[in-house]
Amino acid sequence: MSISAESVKELLSSENLGDRLRAVNQIRELEPKTALELVQVAIGDKNSRVRYSAVSQMDTLGDQDLDLSLQILRELLNDPEADVQAAAADCLGALKLHAAFEDLEQLYRRSPEWLVQFSIIATLGALGDPRGFDLLKEALSAENALVQTAAISSLGELGNLEAVTLLTPYATNSDWQIRYRVAQAMGNLGSAEAKAILETLVNDEVEAVAKEAKRALE
Repeated sequence: MSISAESVKELLSSENLGDRLRAVNQIRELEPKTALELVQVAIGDKNSRVRYSAVSQMDTLGDQDLDLSLQILRELLNDPEADVQAAAADCLGALKLHAAFEDLEQLYRRSPEWLVQFSIIATLGALGDPRGFDLLKEALSAENALVQTAAISSLGELGNLEAVTLLTPYATNSDWQIRYRVAQAMGNLGSAEAKAILETLVNDEVEAVAKEAKRALE
C-alpha cells in the first residue's frame, strides 16, 4: 500500500500506539508542506513516544514556517516529558530561532532533568546567540559531566574568544573525553592562545585527543 496524506491521517487517529508511531515514521516520506501539517497532529498526541518522534522532525520541517515552528517548539518546552522538552530544545537551536533564547535559559534553570539541561547547553552552540555565553560559562561547573562537555563544545561553536581562558584549565582534565572536547573547541576558536593549547594537546597520552589536536592545527 502506498503512503499518502490520507493513509497517514488514518493511522494517526488510530487507538493503536503502534499505528500512530508508524504514521509518524511515514510522515518523512510525504512532501514537506503536508508533512508539517501532519506532524502537528502527532505533536498533540497523548503518548509521549509519539510526541517525541514527531517533534524530532521539526528540525527539517520547521524552516517552512519559522514563526509557526517557534510557537510550537516554545509550547513543547513545557511538555510533561523530559525527552520531548529536550527534542524541542534541539530543534530550536537547529532552526536558529533566537527569539527562544530566554525560554531556553529559563528552562535550564528550572529543570531538574539532566537530559533537558544537556540538550539546552548543546543547542546553544548551534543557536549561535551571543547571549548564551554566560549560561555556557555557568554550565562548565555543572555536576553532570555530559552537561559540562556540552558546554565546552558549545563555547567553541559560539566563537567568543573569551572562552579560551575559560577552557584552558580543562586541557589537563583527567577525563580524556573532556580534553578531546577542548581540542575541538580550541580548533573552532582558532586564536593564537587556542593554538598554543592545541600544541600541548598534540602530545596527549590518548591517541584520539592527540589526533584531534593535530587536525585542528592543520
